[in-house]
Amino acid sequence: MNRRNFITTASLAACAPLVASSVTPKREECPSTFIKPIVGSWFQFEHHNQVGSKHWNAALPQFTTEQWKTVVREMWEIGMEYLVLLSVAYEGKTYYPSEIKPRHDFVCPDPMEAVLTAADELGVKFFISNDYWTDWDRVHHGMTDSEAWYLREKGMNEVVEKYGHHKSFYGWYYPHETELKEVFSQYAFDYTNRCSKIVRSLTPNALTMIAPYGTQYVKYNEKFIKQLDSLDIDIICYQDEVGVYKIEVGEVAQYFELLYKMHTKAGRSRLWADIEMFDFEAEVYHSPAIPAKFERVLEQMKCVSPYVEHTLCFQYQGFMNKPGTTAFAGLKEGTEKLYTDYMNWLNNIGWMNHRRK
Repeated sequence: MNRRNFITTASLAACAPLVASSVTPKREECPSTFIKPIVGSWFQFEHHNQVGSKHWNAALPQFTTEQWKTVVREMWEIGMEYLVLLSVAYEGKTYYPSEIKPRHDFVCPDPMEAVLTAADELGVKFFISNDYWTDWDRVHHGMTDSEAWYLREKGMNEVVEKYGHHKSFYGWYYPHETELKEVFSQYAFDYTNRCSKIVRSLTPNALTMIAPYGTQYVKYNEKFIKQLDSLDIDIICYQDEVGVYKIEVGEVAQYFELLYKMHTKAGRSRLWADIEMFDFEAEVYHSPAIPAKFERVLEQMKCVSPYVEHTLCFQYQGFMNKPGTTAFAGLKEGTEKLYTDYMNWLNNIGWMNHRRK
């Protein structure tokens, strides 16, 4: 999925042998194998597209410090150990007290401090965003413009000064999405490596992540393998593009099998999956997003499980709510059911018997 336009109005040994193929995957049944639970989710203080996030965006600015901590705890309770912060700024304002830009008018004076403190206590690992300091929808500009780079690097330095002491500050996420059309564009490739160069200087032990869209175009490609070999990124968490109807559920496994083969040959970045557990009220991209049915989400999980190290989702907030939560965001109908169905599945596979107390 092109998450910039998300809902807009305007284990590995089980994998098949490494065999090159240039054929676009065809629809097949997902392989029968152990289904890996979802171990992480994207996380946001506000979604940048207001129409699509209609059902949850209004609630988030009203959250207190305790409600933000509750969200993190409830995500941890359902097995989400990796949280990926979508943005630290939006429309010229930040989600934390900053010397660079004014702060968004949230009830909680410092949502960043609240969620990282809760994550510290629980052992949750955050990938912290390094953007949207400039317009989120001007991607080429954001990746190449000198002023955008100035704000980005200054912001990264400030975020480390303020929050780098948190043990939950696990890594960085670059939210200007890299489109994949068999290969990455040169400007996106250069943007990723330049971001990582800053990270290696500021926080040498932090991991780095991108989440490309364009999985529908994946083919076995030697040029892409060479890019993977020289791309300075620790984790690539590919969007499965099911939620935006670009890939049918039954096709997902074949695309991720090809990605697994190419990542294995490159031997550098780790392969994760970003499954889209949403649907739409009406037309794709032109109506608000709603939770997907659990049966579809489970099939998505099944499809990627043989090929990826970890499965993350887009996203808990707005599409899942623990019944009775004091930090509710989204439609009551659908969000509690998806939460309950997923938790029942975890219980049925015995996952809760091994969960941290």
